[in-house]
Amino acid sequence: MNALLSGAFVLCWSSGFIGAKLGAETAATPTLLMWRFLPLAVVLIAAAAVSRTAWRGLTLRGTGRQIAIGALSQSGYLLSVYYAIELGVSSGTTALIDGVQPLVAGALAGPLLRQYVSRGQWLGLWLGLSGVATVTLADAGAAGAQVAWWAYLVPFLGMLSLVAATFLESRTREPVAPRVALTIHCATSAVLFSGLALGVGAATPPAGSSFWLATAWLVVLPTFGGYGLYWLILRRSGITEVNTLMFLMAPVTAVWGALMFGEPFGVQTTLGLAVGLVAVLVVRRGGGADRRRRPVRSGADRPAAERPEPARR
Repeated sequence: MNALLSGAFVLCWSSGFIGAKLGAETAATPTLLMWRFLPLAVVLIAAAAVSRTAWRGLTLRGTGRQIAIGALSQSGYLLSVYYAIELGVSSGTTALIDGVQPLVAGALAGPLLRQYVSRGQWLGLWLGLSGVATVTLADAGAAGAQVAWWAYLVPFLGMLSLVAATFLESRTREPVAPRVALTIHCATSAVLFSGLALGVGAATPPAGSSFWLATAWLVVLPTFGGYGLYWLILRRSGITEVNTLMFLMAPVTAVWGALMFGEPFGVQTTLGLAVGLVAVLVVRRGGGADRRRRPVRSGADRPAAERPEPARR
């Protein structure tokens, strides 16, 4: 089941870069993002009004935290991705730059969340980074002078935004149902992107069917599939393992972009794909071996921060 979820997550998340490429050919970034989230938010809010059970117990503080997570993981992340592609950065290159996220998250997991990262996991993370760098250099070289150098820095901002959202969610102790979180996040993005589109005078959608096809693609695959599976796998497997899957987004998107848009795909891209696959296997084996070696401590031996609280009646 974990392998199936991981595979579905990689495909759905990668589809977001392809959908952004499709949308960039039909409309400006604010327009596309506004109409991706505005109808979706209306549907989700209407569904929440009908079924309120999952919303019970959600505090004002918890709602505010979910708004912040949505602003970082959706609004900030997607704005940078779409804008980079609009500037001319290929879908594969954008995914490749975002591929450094696991290294950043893995490095910060220890000091911020007190989550142990084994040597095997670090080896896998560095292998993944080398695979990402291999394909990034190939794609950037193919683009040449057609794309400004600073455009390649834009996806880094989105990567940092998603990392911040990941840690913020991991430190949240108030449980929130996935559909509740998705509704809050999408509503937050709808408000922010609608304000942006109205502010720059780009709120009117194109009349062509290609725009709405790209919008439907982005709603179904990346939002419900990629975004939903991201948080599901995060809660089940932890930050290090789920973010290692992000290394696969770059080569998968590069293959997809080559087949769909004719983007360059050569020997370096193939090598990066192979290294990314090895990195995922190394991290998974390293994490499993570490859990088997680590002794189980009794409640009295645990630090105070790790001891479960007494049951409240």
